[in-house]
Amino acid sequence: MRSHKSVHISNPETFKNQLLLWSQKFDEVVWLDSNNYTQKYASYDAVLAIEAFTSIQTDYYDAFEQLKVYQSSTKDWLFGYLSYDLKNDVELLSSKNFDGLQFPELCFFQPKKLFFLKGNTLETHYLNFVSDELEDDLKQIESSATSIAYEKVLEQSDIKIKLRVHKDEYFEKVNTVLSHIHRGDIYEANFCQEFYAENTSINPIEIYNNLNQISKPPFATFLRLYDKYLLSASPERYIKKEGRKITSQPIKGTAKRSLNPAEDNQLKKELSEDIKERSENVMIVDLVRNDLSKTATKGSVKVEELCKVYSFDQVHQMMSTIISEINDTTHPVDVLKTTFPMGSMTGAPKISAMKIIEELEVTKRGLYSGAVGYFTPDSDFDFNVVIRSIFYNESEKYVSYSVGGAITAKSDPLKEYEECLLKAKAMREVLEGLGKVKSKK
Repeated sequence: MRSHKSVHISNPETFKNQLLLWSQKFDEVVWLDSNNYTQKYASYDAVLAIEAFTSIQTDYYDAFEQLKVYQSSTKDWLFGYLSYDLKNDVELLSSKNFDGLQFPELCFFQPKKLFFLKGNTLETHYLNFVSDELEDDLKQIESSATSIAYEKVLEQSDIKIKLRVHKDEYFEKVNTVLSHIHRGDIYEANFCQEFYAENTSINPIEIYNNLNQISKPPFATFLRLYDKYLLSASPERYIKKEGRKITSQPIKGTAKRSLNPAEDNQLKKELSEDIKERSENVMIVDLVRNDLSKTATKGSVKVEELCKVYSFDQVHQMMSTIISEINDTTHPVDVLKTTFPMGSMTGAPKISAMKIIEELEVTKRGLYSGAVGYFTPDSDFDFNVVIRSIFYNESEKYVSYSVGGAITAKSDPLKEYEECLLKAKAMREVLEGLGKVKSKK
């Protein structure tokens, strides 16, 4: 069904830039980049999937069952996303808040053309009926740095970022979450807020490149589906399946970086010892263990790493790694369905937290705090968590990014607000710092 070819790439970083630039002439694009970040469970340095041969696009109703049928019948590489609002398919929940982006709630496609980069080796996987286009494509890719006439020329006005929830209202809402915690309704809730710009045109590839350059995260994503774009600098893996092994790596706990090495090490040490941050992380680890146990073989759920601090260009983050094993008969989509949405973006207990979040947040999350990733022909998968991300609806000229934080009994509303601004820093800098943008001819 697919023809494979391996090509030696002398300069992978240059080739990555050329490949992503070339992809901009297609309507369906998923680009995943690990930015050479050292991580135990990495499969590829970068992946590009383009041009849908078949696809599925739906709202939340019966979405996981539809995805199961599509994945089972296709048995090929599938790329796409799960939006946060698929929670309504899993539980008796609803999403009625404002949605300025209008992304479909689930979308996957079977790409005609695939590129996998690992070290100096490029693997191409083309569907047979387009395999004769490979040589021409490689020539175009190599020349794309100098010939980008197909890139859009956009006049970008100065972007005015607005807050959907202002500071005083944010404090009120966090205090409401705290009252739920003190009453015993929940232990923790991930409360999020949206920043947005209307009547705005941006150059998605330039915004993505700048965001990625600032953050260099291990789960960077550029996704395009016609007029809708995701530009993501995510540091977090949601879940991975490799054979019978399932791996989930929730992040909870954030600290700023310092240019002074001694101060930076001190900030990292303080995060690793912070009782509030550790308790946030441990609560989510318990939730993930419970979720994984729904499909795991008996006794196979284990915590491989607990509250380990990893450093990224913008922030230090506290991460845990939980693993399990499943039976050969367990469908991969069932693993997703029983763990979605990821605990790091909901709270605990999960259903109660999601109900409270829906009442207090004023924006529909959509793809934010959902997941982007892929299935392999062998029914393995790998998905990130969609955070640190800019969303763009080109037709509506609407740009958005959201940030959130875990509220626990020890939370201080002011510190939570400051943490949100820290997480939003890269997105705001990229959007406001560009001013007028014109693509070069």
